Amino acid sequence: MELEKIRNLSDSELNVEEHKAAEQLFRLRFQMKLGQNEGVKKLRELKKDIARIKTITRERELKLHGEAPKAESAAPAKSAKAKKTPKKKEAR
Repeated sequence: MELEKIRNLSDSELNVEEHKAAEQLFRLRFQMKLGQNEGVKKLRELKKDIARIKTITRERELKLHGEAPKAESAAPAKSAKAKKTPKKKEAR
């Protein structure tokens, strides 16, 4: 499944697609255990599709996609040189 197609799905549709893909993955793994080695490529694709769906779901939970950067990232970073503390003289 293409990434843009996944992004256009609603949350409930994403859950349904994830469930379908997980079911297909289960059945394919079961068939492979029985000795039918056809479908290795399909197995990889299903795993990737499930990962894509979970990634999009998580992005929506965190509201990452399309959001403006947070205020803390907009502030200028302090340089490492400014954080140096003066060395104390060693007692002899």
